[in-house]
Order: sequence, then C-alpha cells, then structure tokens
Amino acid sequence: MGKIISIACVFLLAFLGFGQEIEEGVPWTENIRLTWADFKGKVPPAQPPAATTASGISYSYSANLLHHEVKLDFEVNAYFYPNESWYKPELCDENTLAHEQLHFDITEVFARKMREKLRRTSFSDDVKAEVRKIYHDILKELQEYQERYDWETNFSRNREKQAEWNRKIAEALRTGA
Repeated sequence: MGKIISIACVFLLAFLGFGQEIEEGVPWTENIRLTWADFKGKVPPAQPPAATTASGISYSYSANLLHHEVKLDFEVNAYFYPNESWYKPELCDENTLAHEQLHFDITEVFARKMREKLRRTSFSDDVKAEVRKIYHDILKELQEYQERYDWETNFSRNREKQAEWNRKIAEALRTGA
C-alpha cells in the first residue's frame, strides 16, 4: 500500500506585484462585467493612474502519492479584489472601465494557463515545490503581460491598440489559448 499525502494551499497575488492578505474576491465569470461600483478602494494620494484593478490568481490542491505516481486535484481561479481596486471618477469613462475589465480578463487567461500546466505536468514526490514553481512562473508571466498591455495601449488612450488587445483577449478566452 502506498502512502497518501494531502496538501492544500491557497495563494494570491494582485497583478500590482505584491502579496496581500486574502480578502473577499469576486471570481471571474464570463457573463458578469465590472462596473465602477465594484471599485471600492480608496484612491491613494498622489497616484498618477486614473484607475487600478487588483486581480489575482488563487489555487488550492491536494496531491495523492500512490506507488510513486502523484495524482493532483486542484482548483485555480481568477479573482477581482474590490477593496484594493479604485478609480478617479473625474478621469474615467467607459473606455477606461473596458481597459480595467481587460486586466481582469487577462488574469483569467493566465488562470487557464496555470490549469493547463497543472493538467499536463507529471509531478514527483516534491509536488509542493513543483506546484509553487508553476504558480510563480505564471505570476511572473502575468505581471509582464499586464505591463505590456498597459504600455502598448498607453493605459487605454491608444484606442487602436486597445481594440487590438480587446480582440486578442476575447479570442484567448473563447479558444482557451
């Protein structure tokens, strides 16, 4: 009879690049879009951005080791964190809101990438370290992607690039790629 190991972990990181305590997050769903009422955080003093979307990926898993083969059961979700997200009404419009929604949608794209990577990986008995590495690699890639999105769209001001990103992310969500 093999030994059974059960491990559960929950982690999250806002795309802003810092860890935070777990707060009540709003899970990403295809049919629900963000509204300005969802942005409940206090605007920090002297912040140049018009708005900030705090979103992140959380995961939990259990691993069973039987005869040196690891079976992983996991859950990976993208969340929006209202109390860490904020906006300046005098600087924001519907285009800005659509830009912020896409940040959340990008987080979902990377949650899907993590799910796929976890499905495809053959884990050893060091599953905890291996899952953590996958998570950190995904977060690094997500951070870089979010930054590129802001840079290319000039924070939504470049309407042509914004439209390109809207199509690109809609396609990624539709096809799972």
